[in-house]
Amino acid sequence: MNRNLDLKPWMDEWPHDPDKNIRLIRCSDGRTVIQVRQPVGIEQYETEGRPDGTRPHGADSALDYQLARWQQAKTEGTEDAFRLSEDECAELFNEGVLYYFRYFYLFQLEEWELTVRDTTRNMRLFDFVSRHAEREEDRTHLEQWRPYIIRMNAVARAMLAVDDQDHGQAREILQAAIAQVEGLEKIDNQTFQFEAERSLAALRELLEQIESNRPLSERERLERALKAAVDEEQFERAAELRDKIRDLDHMRQR
Repeated sequence: MNRNLDLKPWMDEWPHDPDKNIRLIRCSDGRTVIQVRQPVGIEQYETEGRPDGTRPHGADSALDYQLARWQQAKTEGTEDAFRLSEDECAELFNEGVLYYFRYFYLFQLEEWELTVRDTTRNMRLFDFVSRHAEREEDRTHLEQWRPYIIRMNAVARAMLAVDDQDHGQAREILQAAIAQVEGLEKIDNQTFQFEAERSLAALRELLEQIESNRPLSERERLERALKAAVDEEQFERAAELRDKIRDLDHMRQR
């Protein structure tokens, strides 16, 4: 490798623009990566495996390594004694940050399936550390960001449902996420409070947008037309619409 490689020509080809600083590209070897143009350089994230492309402890990730250790402890009947040390938690926390940055950029690229994958993965990390960390401060460290990751995961799943024209499923996903955030055990932590309030506001706003933009059912269209006819005192038209709604209800009851 040329250790005197000058990156300036590459950066000149892609000038920094805060509104256009993320792209998904396919490499010559077939890999897909995320590139982020920062003011003084370019970051690159693998889209598969660990974002930095490394294999800690010979595993796909530090979390996979620790999960394998835990499974081994279960096989040996020693799972009750399984604990994550301070250093092991620090390694998992640092790895979680890598996945956070990747799903943050995937979200901006509207890569919803990959966003769901990475947020689900980090939620599994949250749960694993909460159950097995040796120190209390490590067990609670990640909880301050749980409202945020619930929101990101739910929004990505809801957008997948919207893309499939399943607005009902999107609504259910968002309503469940709102209930989940509201039901979280309260933490005396400013970050937690901020993220909970912000996440609830964002989830409710998206729910309202989906409700207002979803296609109307035939009955809803008839009901709106009926209301308009009544408001305009078109009583014959209103009577016709009432009959159509009644007929539609009878057909559905068969």
